[in-house]
Amino acid sequence: MRTAVFAGSFDPFTIAHYDLVQRSLSLFDKIIIGIGVNSAKTGMMHYDDREKAIKLVFQPYSQVEVQQFTGLTVDFCAKVGAGYLLRGLRNTQDFEFENAIAQNNLSLAPSIETYFLMARSGLAHISSTIVRDIYKNNGDIQPFVPAEIVPYLK
Repeated sequence: MRTAVFAGSFDPFTIAHYDLVQRSLSLFDKIIIGIGVNSAKTGMMHYDDREKAIKLVFQPYSQVEVQQFTGLTVDFCAKVGAGYLLRGLRNTQDFEFENAIAQNNLSLAPSIETYFLMARSGLAHISSTIVRDIYKNNGDIQPFVPAEIVPYLK
């Protein structure tokens, strides 16, 4: 079974994240959305709310699971039996950052391959950081997040 982990903080989960998972469904038998928990960080959304909301987004898709994890992403992959990491790229800066992470992950866990997907045209400008900033300044974030996420925002 080809299982991939799509790991991130997902604070909040955006339509760009959703698009990436949707496009990956034909590549993998199972996709596990791994919400990385960093107890030192205070996010906009509580980790349990992120998990509940993302599960609602993917409720119709039996091949998508959502779990929280702590520690190294490659250790989480080993725990859930994933041989692949899924990562999205919006621009060349993302490539440089993600490539460095992928190279280190390959050193730590040579059996886990990283797959990069480019952001779809019209979605590359969306980031959780920008969405949080829009939200904190009372802007409308509905065009940037799946509808199931909005009720969980604090």
